[in-house]
Amino acid sequence: MTLNRYRAFYLLLAQSAFMLAFVPCDAIAQAPPTSTVGAASTTLPPPPPASSSGNIEQGLQIFKERCSLCHAADKSAAGQGPNLNGVLGRLAATAADFNYSSVLQRLQITWDEKSLDRFLANPMLVAPGTSMPFGLPNAKERRDVIAYLATLSPRIGVAPSSSAAESDPGHWRRSQPGARYRIEPHTLAKPYASLSAGNFPHVLDNPANAVLLVPEGFTVKPFATRLAGPRTIRVAPNGDIFVAETRSGRILAMRPTTKGETAQQTQVFANDLKQPFGIAFYPLGGDPQWVYVANNNSIVRFAYKNGDLRARGREQVVVARLSPTSGGHTTRDIAFSKDGKQLFVSIGSASNVGEGMTAKSADELRQWQSSTPLGAAWGSEANRAAVLVFTPEGKKEKIFAAGLRNCVGMTVEPVSGDLWCVVNERDALGDDLVPDYATRVREKAFYGWPWYYIGSNEDPRLAGARADLANRVSIPDVLFQAHSAPLHIAFYNAAQGTRAFPLDYRGDAFVTFHGSWNRGLRTGYKVVRIRMNAGVPTGEYEDFLTGFVIDDRSVWGRPVGVAVAHDGSLLVSDDASNTIWRITHAQQR
Repeated sequence: MTLNRYRAFYLLLAQSAFMLAFVPCDAIAQAPPTSTVGAASTTLPPPPPASSSGNIEQGLQIFKERCSLCHAADKSAAGQGPNLNGVLGRLAATAADFNYSSVLQRLQITWDEKSLDRFLANPMLVAPGTSMPFGLPNAKERRDVIAYLATLSPRIGVAPSSSAAESDPGHWRRSQPGARYRIEPHTLAKPYASLSAGNFPHVLDNPANAVLLVPEGFTVKPFATRLAGPRTIRVAPNGDIFVAETRSGRILAMRPTTKGETAQQTQVFANDLKQPFGIAFYPLGGDPQWVYVANNNSIVRFAYKNGDLRARGREQVVVARLSPTSGGHTTRDIAFSKDGKQLFVSIGSASNVGEGMTAKSADELRQWQSSTPLGAAWGSEANRAAVLVFTPEGKKEKIFAAGLRNCVGMTVEPVSGDLWCVVNERDALGDDLVPDYATRVREKAFYGWPWYYIGSNEDPRLAGARADLANRVSIPDVLFQAHSAPLHIAFYNAAQGTRAFPLDYRGDAFVTFHGSWNRGLRTGYKVVRIRMNAGVPTGEYEDFLTGFVIDDRSVWGRPVGVAVAHDGSLLVSDDASNTIWRITHAQQR
């Protein structure tokens, strides 16, 4: 597969994921009811002219170049999108190997030459919200592709059985508070042991009977609602809650009520930012002077005094550019070291497995490795898939650790001072590869991407490319079910507070799972607890907050940020229901 074709696929994938994300032991709490999604119109735009007189050979070539990255045509193959074998004459949204958008399901189209031509001309016009944002605007190309598709025989698909879901430890139906998981590196599945899925979630309004589950003794209720895609949450030293609304380009500041139950004041602290995500207060301690914000490709800061709900003046640029490229994974998190002398910045990769990196000869690799940190990427991936480190003033830039495909959320463990990342690993190797993970990030360590994963397991798509790195890959501390999409991590360190959790929770960590798309049987969409023993991860995690999945196709919530409030409650942002949830414990100590 050529580099240009890989780039085209991941541009498509990134835009599809962006659109879908922003349609953006048991005690039970009732979620507030909202209206359900209305039925989509089935009226199609006027059809452009279609004809079966297309050139089959040219259609095959166009399909290979423009379509085959997502769609398979062979009846026994799978791709990121639905298999197109036998598409003509088939009812739309009925192929057994793909989870379609609800809009396309409700259209009730039977694909013939005319209806397929309409759809390919402008998919978003025919089915607003479809996960296929690009079509074939050229009428001749459409005729040729349709002529080729007409030659394909129907495919017989088999939907996953209920027994398969029951036997799958990562399946959402098995998620419930207290359920425990432990994935060991030596037990990993083989690459391509299962087909790669394009199972994007259908995000719906939360149904009137929506129920969230938390462990016995806990309660979960809304803290703030009707937000615009809340993501990162950080708590200021005075107890105010700062929230990044990435798609809106702004940071909100919220002041809790005296009892901490809701936000009594909400102000826009700063706006006109560029996809803000990470937030940090500096200097550390009770009297910070700055609020640092990580944009998509820069770090800025705002003058601040305790209690400010609006920034004091314009932003100051701390780091003008983090990497030569900024597409692909766009979230950047930031954290200060325990001594306040280092500013860490996480930057995800631009692609799935380094498709934009040109190959280097053995001599070039030796020269590259002699002058750069272990496993550092190059080309369009320079300063990507890594954690960078600066002084608080943005000076002395260097790569702290490499090979972290997408360290979305970072934090510093308050006792040891260890830097932690939660990492989204690569796609398209099957349902159970590659495990996402949380890990302590060691200086100068290499975590495998893109050539290896979870130790010296070589990615088959890059076989032999970096044999020099085979035995130099650090193994992460806690492996999660593949494709769970962990986004944030927070250590529970509340020693007191009216809503503090039992002492057993102190020192453990909470991680948000945004949920899967590259898995046939859905997983994630929950908050989990990482178990620690005297500050050291045991490798085990357990479900803490579940209930966001409606059925195999649909979800109503997607956890993103997590933070511990001053009263000991746990705050969780949810960019699907646009809510911040507050979890409390009734036990008085």
